[in-house]
Amino acid sequence: MMEKTRAIVLHSLRYADAKVIVTLFTESRGAQSFMVRVPRSRRSVMQNVLLSPLSLLEIDFDYEENRRMQRLVDVRVSEPYQSLPYNPMKQTIALFLSEFLYYGLREEQVNPELFAYLEHSLLWLDNRTKDYANFPVTFLIRLSRFLGIWPDMEEAQAALRGDEVPLVPLLLRMDFATMHLFRFSREQRARVMQVINDYYRLHVPHFPELRSMAILREVLS
Repeated sequence: MMEKTRAIVLHSLRYADAKVIVTLFTESRGAQSFMVRVPRSRRSVMQNVLLSPLSLLEIDFDYEENRRMQRLVDVRVSEPYQSLPYNPMKQTIALFLSEFLYYGLREEQVNPELFAYLEHSLLWLDNRTKDYANFPVTFLIRLSRFLGIWPDMEEAQAALRGDEVPLVPLLLRMDFATMHLFRFSREQRARVMQVINDYYRLHVPHFPELRSMAILREVLS
Protein backbone atom coordinates (compact mmCIF):
# COMPACT_ATOMS: atom_id res chain seq x y z
CA MET A 1 0.00 0.00 0.00
CA MET A 2 1.53 3.30 -1.10
CA GLU A 3 1.68 6.03 1.54
CA LYS A 4 3.04 9.55 1.84
CA THR A 5 4.24 10.88 5.19
CA ARG A 6 6.75 13.14 6.88
CA ALA A 7 9.76 11.49 8.52
CA ILE A 8 12.90 12.17 10.55
CA VAL A 9 16.19 10.33 10.00
CA LEU A 10 17.23 8.51 13.18
CA HIS A 11 19.97 6.19 11.92
CA SER A 12 21.54 5.20 8.65
CA LEU A 13 24.13 2.72 7.48
CA ARG A 14 25.77 2.24 4.11
CA TYR A 15 25.21 -1.31 2.86
CA ALA A 16 27.07 -2.58 -0.19
CA ASP A 17 27.83 -0.15 -2.98
CA ALA A 18 24.40 1.22 -3.82
CA LYS A 19 22.27 0.54 -0.74
CA VAL A 20 21.51 2.33 2.51
CA ILE A 21 19.71 0.90 5.55
CA VAL A 22 17.90 3.78 7.19
CA THR A 23 15.65 4.01 10.25
CA LEU A 24 13.09 6.81 10.14
CA PHE A 25 10.56 8.02 12.65
CA THR A 26 7.50 8.61 10.51
CA GLU A 27 4.41 10.63 11.29
CA SER A 28 2.03 7.96 10.00
CA ARG A 29 3.72 4.69 11.07
CA GLY A 30 6.13 5.48 13.90
CA ALA A 31 9.62 3.98 13.67
CA GLN A 32 10.27 2.14 10.40
CA SER A 33 13.36 0.71 8.72
CA PHE A 34 14.04 0.80 4.99
CA MET A 35 16.51 -0.83 2.64
CA VAL A 36 17.11 1.85 0.02
CA ARG A 37 18.65 1.28 -3.37
CA VAL A 38 20.26 4.52 -4.49
CA PRO A 39 20.34 4.84 -8.28
CA ARG A 40 23.76 5.93 -9.51
CA SER A 41 22.30 9.07 -11.11
CA ARG A 42 20.72 10.19 -7.81
CA ARG A 43 23.23 8.76 -5.38
CA SER A 44 24.86 11.95 -4.11
CA VAL A 45 21.62 13.78 -3.38
CA MET A 46 19.69 10.86 -1.88
CA GLN A 47 22.58 9.51 0.15
CA ASN A 48 23.37 12.94 1.57
CA VAL A 49 19.77 13.31 2.73
CA LEU A 50 19.47 9.80 4.18
CA LEU A 51 22.88 9.85 5.85
CA SER A 52 22.37 13.24 7.53
CA PRO A 53 21.23 12.80 11.17
CA LEU A 54 17.76 14.20 11.92
CA SER A 55 17.00 15.32 8.37
CA LEU A 56 13.35 16.34 8.01
CA LEU A 57 11.85 14.52 5.06
CA GLU A 58 8.71 13.85 3.12
CA ILE A 59 8.66 10.30 1.78
CA ASP A 60 6.60 8.02 -0.44
CA PHE A 61 6.83 4.37 0.56
CA ASP A 62 5.21 1.01 -0.04
CA TYR A 63 3.98 -0.17 3.36
CA GLU A 64 3.41 -3.83 4.12
CA GLU A 65 2.54 -4.88 7.67
CA ASN A 66 4.99 -7.32 9.29
CA ARG A 67 7.63 -6.65 6.64
CA ARG A 68 10.97 -6.13 8.41
CA MET A 69 12.08 -3.37 6.06
CA GLN A 70 9.69 -1.22 4.09
CA ARG A 71 10.32 -0.06 0.53
CA LEU A 72 11.13 3.60 0.12
CA VAL A 73 9.97 4.91 -3.24
CA ASP A 74 10.83 8.61 -3.10
CA VAL A 75 12.32 11.06 -0.61
CA ARG A 76 12.36 14.85 -0.45
CA VAL A 77 13.55 17.36 2.13
CA SER A 78 10.46 18.82 3.79
CA GLU A 79 12.18 21.51 5.89
CA PRO A 80 15.75 22.40 4.89
CA TYR A 81 17.99 23.29 7.81
CA GLN A 82 19.74 26.64 7.73
CA SER A 83 22.46 26.09 10.34
CA LEU A 84 22.17 22.70 12.06
CA PRO A 85 24.35 20.67 9.62
CA TYR A 86 26.98 23.44 9.38
CA ASN A 87 27.42 24.68 12.95
CA PRO A 88 29.90 22.38 14.80
CA MET A 89 28.15 22.67 18.17
CA LYS A 90 24.69 22.07 16.69
CA GLN A 91 26.04 19.22 14.58
CA THR A 92 27.40 17.52 17.71
CA ILE A 93 24.04 17.96 19.44
CA ALA A 94 22.31 16.47 16.38
CA LEU A 95 24.64 13.45 16.34
CA PHE A 96 23.98 12.83 20.03
CA LEU A 97 20.21 13.23 19.69
CA SER A 98 20.04 10.98 16.63
CA GLU A 99 21.78 8.20 18.60
CA PHE A 100 19.53 8.85 21.63
CA LEU A 101 16.34 8.84 19.55
CA TYR A 102 17.37 5.77 17.56
CA TYR A 103 17.47 3.71 20.75
CA GLY A 104 14.65 5.57 22.49
CA LEU A 105 12.13 5.43 19.63
CA ARG A 106 12.96 2.27 17.68
CA GLU A 107 9.93 0.46 19.13
CA GLU A 108 7.69 3.53 19.12
CA GLN A 109 4.38 3.21 17.31
CA VAL A 110 2.31 5.95 15.70
CA ASN A 111 2.50 9.11 17.80
CA PRO A 112 1.68 12.31 15.87
CA GLU A 113 2.12 14.49 18.97
CA LEU A 114 5.62 13.12 19.48
CA PHE A 115 6.48 13.67 15.81
CA ALA A 116 5.27 17.28 16.05
CA TYR A 117 7.40 17.80 19.18
CA LEU A 118 10.51 16.44 17.48
CA GLU A 119 10.02 18.53 14.35
CA HIS A 120 9.27 21.72 16.30
CA SER A 121 12.27 21.20 18.59
CA LEU A 122 14.73 20.58 15.76
CA LEU A 123 13.57 23.63 13.82
CA TRP A 124 13.81 25.70 17.02
CA LEU A 125 17.43 24.62 17.47
CA ASP A 126 18.20 25.26 13.80
CA ASN A 127 16.91 28.84 14.06
CA ARG A 128 18.56 29.64 17.41
CA THR A 129 21.72 31.74 17.21
CA LYS A 130 22.84 31.67 20.87
CA ASP A 131 22.05 30.38 24.38
CA TYR A 132 21.22 26.77 23.44
CA ALA A 133 23.71 24.87 25.62
CA ASN A 134 20.80 23.59 27.72
CA PHE A 135 18.89 22.34 24.68
CA PRO A 136 19.78 18.62 25.09
CA VAL A 137 18.78 18.64 28.77
CA THR A 138 15.49 20.43 28.11
CA PHE A 139 14.69 18.37 25.02
CA LEU A 140 15.23 15.01 26.71
CA ILE A 141 13.36 15.87 29.90
CA ARG A 142 10.33 17.03 27.93
CA LEU A 143 10.61 14.06 25.55
CA SER A 144 9.89 11.76 28.49
CA ARG A 145 6.35 13.12 28.73
CA PHE A 146 5.58 11.96 25.18
CA LEU A 147 6.95 8.51 25.97
CA GLY A 148 4.85 8.17 29.12
CA ILE A 149 7.83 8.18 31.51
CA TRP A 150 7.75 11.76 32.84
CA PRO A 151 9.50 11.63 36.25
CA ASP A 152 7.63 12.70 39.37
CA MET A 153 9.39 14.89 41.93
CA GLU A 154 10.29 12.06 44.30
CA GLU A 155 11.66 9.87 41.53
CA ALA A 156 13.78 12.71 40.16
CA GLN A 157 15.13 13.59 43.59
CA ALA A 158 16.06 9.97 44.27
CA ALA A 159 18.26 9.93 41.16
CA LEU A 160 20.42 12.83 42.33
CA ARG A 161 22.87 13.30 45.17
CA GLY A 162 21.79 15.33 48.19
CA ASP A 163 23.45 18.58 47.12
CA GLU A 164 21.85 18.22 43.67
CA VAL A 165 18.25 17.86 44.85
CA PRO A 166 17.53 21.63 44.56
CA LEU A 167 18.09 21.24 40.79
CA VAL A 168 14.99 19.05 40.40
CA PRO A 169 12.25 21.72 40.33
CA LEU A 170 14.42 23.79 37.97
CA LEU A 171 14.92 20.90 35.56
CA LEU A 172 11.25 19.93 35.49
CA ARG A 173 10.08 23.41 34.58
CA MET A 174 12.70 24.27 31.97
CA ASP A 175 11.44 24.86 28.45
CA PHE A 176 12.99 26.26 25.28
CA ALA A 177 11.82 29.80 26.01
CA THR A 178 13.35 29.94 29.49
CA MET A 179 16.25 27.48 29.47
CA HIS A 180 18.82 30.23 28.82
CA LEU A 181 18.02 31.61 32.29
CA PHE A 182 19.33 28.45 33.98
CA ARG A 183 23.09 28.49 34.50
CA PHE A 184 24.87 25.19 35.08
CA SER A 185 28.54 24.55 35.61
CA ARG A 186 30.31 22.10 33.31
CA GLU A 187 30.17 19.46 36.04
CA GLN A 188 26.46 20.06 36.78
CA ARG A 189 25.44 19.79 33.13
CA ALA A 190 27.51 16.63 32.63
CA ARG A 191 26.01 15.10 35.77
CA VAL A 192 22.45 15.96 34.70
CA MET A 193 23.01 14.45 31.25
CA GLN A 194 24.33 11.26 32.83
CA VAL A 195 21.32 11.01 35.15
CA ILE A 196 18.97 11.51 32.20
CA ASN A 197 20.74 8.75 30.26
CA ASP A 198 20.52 6.43 33.27
CA TYR A 199 16.83 7.26 33.70
CA TYR A 200 16.07 6.29 30.11
CA ARG A 201 18.10 3.09 30.51
CA LEU A 202 15.82 2.14 33.41
CA HIS A 203 12.59 2.87 31.54
CA VAL A 204 13.32 2.02 27.88
CA PRO A 205 14.14 -1.63 27.04
CA HIS A 206 17.67 -2.24 25.72
CA PHE A 207 18.67 1.41 25.98
CA PRO A 208 22.51 1.54 26.05
CA GLU A 209 25.17 3.86 27.40
CA LEU A 210 25.56 6.27 24.49
CA ARG A 211 28.91 6.59 22.75
CA SER A 212 28.26 10.20 21.73
CA MET A 213 27.72 11.34 25.32
CA ALA A 214 31.42 12.01 25.98
CA ILE A 215 31.76 14.14 22.83
CA LEU A 216 28.68 16.16 23.75
CA ARG A 217 30.03 16.82 27.24
CA GLU A 218 33.20 18.30 25.78
CA VAL A 219 31.34 20.51 23.32
CA LEU A 220 28.92 21.85 25.93
CA SER A 221 31.53 22.40 28.64
